Amino acid sequence: MTPEQLLQQDKNLVWHPYAAMGAGPVFPVVSAKGVRLTLADGRELIDGMASWWCAIHGYNHPRLNQAVEDQLADMAHVMFGGLTHEPAVRLARQLVELTPAPLEKVFFADSGSVAVEVAMKMAIQYWQSQGQSRQHFLTVRNGYHGDTFGAMSVCDPVTGMHSLFQDSLTQQFFAPAPATAFGQACTDEDIAQFRQLMENHHEDIAAVILEPIVQGAGGMRFYSADYLHRVRALCNEHDVLLILDEIATGFGRTGKLFACEHAAISPDILCLGKALTGGYMTLAATLTTEKVSAAIANHPPGVFMHGPTFMANPLACSLASASISLLLESPWQQNLTRLQEKLETGLAPCREHPGVREVRVLGAIGVVELKQAADMNRLQPAFVEQGVWVRPFGKLVYLMPPFIMNDDDLEALCAAVVQVVHQHT
Repeated sequence: MTPEQLLQQDKNLVWHPYAAMGAGPVFPVVSAKGVRLTLADGRELIDGMASWWCAIHGYNHPRLNQAVEDQLADMAHVMFGGLTHEPAVRLARQLVELTPAPLEKVFFADSGSVAVEVAMKMAIQYWQSQGQSRQHFLTVRNGYHGDTFGAMSVCDPVTGMHSLFQDSLTQQFFAPAPATAFGQACTDEDIAQFRQLMENHHEDIAAVILEPIVQGAGGMRFYSADYLHRVRALCNEHDVLLILDEIATGFGRTGKLFACEHAAISPDILCLGKALTGGYMTLAATLTTEKVSAAIANHPPGVFMHGPTFMANPLACSLASASISLLLESPWQQNLTRLQEKLETGLAPCREHPGVREVRVLGAIGVVELKQAADMNRLQPAFVEQGVWVRPFGKLVYLMPPFIMNDDDLEALCAAVVQVVHQHT
């Protein structure tokens, strides 16, 4: 199939994320290695997105490739109902050892959205086991937790991507987005409305659900660790569970292994995904405490009512174990410091542009927030012409590069952002 035939058939047959059929430019990829994507026309692009933040070790990594080959020789998949296998048990042990205590029970799911659905169902079923019907959730504006129905209900109902479905979704409790920036102490005023909602409705709230420190697709906002610490205290005070969605932030992206470590707290339920398998396969995990799991087990029906067909897929679990080991064996903390410094230096010139509202950097996340929404039909091809892959959305031009990116490539990536922002905004 020629590139022209591929593009024509893609336009006629294939739906792309958050797009109409056949709308907008798409670019055929034929291979990927290290931090580069090779297009069908031979051009190479430095990948600034890590494939939506998950390919932390880059592409075609020999150690991850070997993990796939080794597991494939044994079995690609087997149902998890009534059966178990070493890759799942090994990965569960790794996750329990890595995540903050007292998280010690692991439920494997297919994707980040499903991990959130599992967490929400877990919280509701926990309260049913306590003889309480708590059916709602408290969260903050500008949040994003996925595209399935439960997850959509706790995304921002106004500025999020799911306003079309609001009449079909459970109406949840929303506090204002945290106004205190990362690195600053949270004010009483900043958390006042959250506190008021908690005080007024805690008997109906199954859990608070938040993205810790970084609000991802809802605006790439970095907020105060002190705010998160106060939320944990309010959950304790009012006997409400805390769910933290670390699907985007887990495994080092913010400079800590998990973003909740910035606030020195632990949730009652934790959602992981994206970088879990190093970007090779879809896999997610929902972790919880002995308290929550025991309550569900000891109350009719005595089981947790969820079971994905591809739960604990052996290939994905083996990949995840290899990816975690690869990360932990590397000097990842020093590397994240390097990435943060290079992103800060490289994107700083954007602050001088009159169309830029703010530039902010945390860990391996660099954000250029524009004053007006970006024109994707102009910006996307402009980045490709500069030899980089950057996927803006809304008012945000942002980078989440693979952790293995060297200084030269990172400088080239940032320079391309500066040039495109100056020329096209």
